[in-house]
Amino acid sequence: MPLDLKERPAAAARGEAEAMLVTLTVAGQLCGVPVLSVRDVLGEQVITRIPLAPPEVAGSLNLRGRIVTAIDLRRRLRLPPAPSGTPRMSVVAEQGGELYALLVDQVSEVMTLRASAFERTPPTLPQAWAAFADCVYRLQAGLLVVLDVPRLLALSPEG
Repeated sequence: MPLDLKERPAAAARGEAEAMLVTLTVAGQLCGVPVLSVRDVLGEQVITRIPLAPPEVAGSLNLRGRIVTAIDLRRRLRLPPAPSGTPRMSVVAEQGGELYALLVDQVSEVMTLRASAFERTPPTLPQAWAAFADCVYRLQAGLLVVLDVPRLLALSPEG
C-alpha cells in the first residue's frame, strides 16, 4: 500500500504504525489524504478559468504569488457539480515541483489511524472512486476513502 505511514513513539512502543490523514468531504463522502502530501488548506478562493483546460481543471488561483492549478474533485470523480453558491475549500498539494489545489466541499480534521486497519478498496466502490482510491478505513460513521494524490493529479486525455 503506498500510503505514507508515520510512526509515533507510543505506537512504535506497541509495535503499531500509524497513518495521519487530512480528512475532507466530497459530495457527502468522507475522504482522506496523507498529511505529508498537504502543503496548505485554503478557504474559498477566486479561481480564474483556463481556456481549453480539461473539464476537471477548474482554473488557477494565486497562493502567495505562485500560480496554483485548481482541480475540481467532483468533476475528477465524475460526480454532480456542487450546488451553485456553495463555498469550496482547497487542499494544496505539490507534484513535480508544481502546486495543485484540490477543490473539496469541506476539510475536517487530521486523523491518526492504525495502519493495520486499512483495507483494500471494496469491489462495490464506484469505478470513478476506485480509480483514485488507495485504500479504505472503516469508521463508526461510515467508510473513509483514502485518495491517492499523485493519481488524482495525473491529468491525462483518458481522465
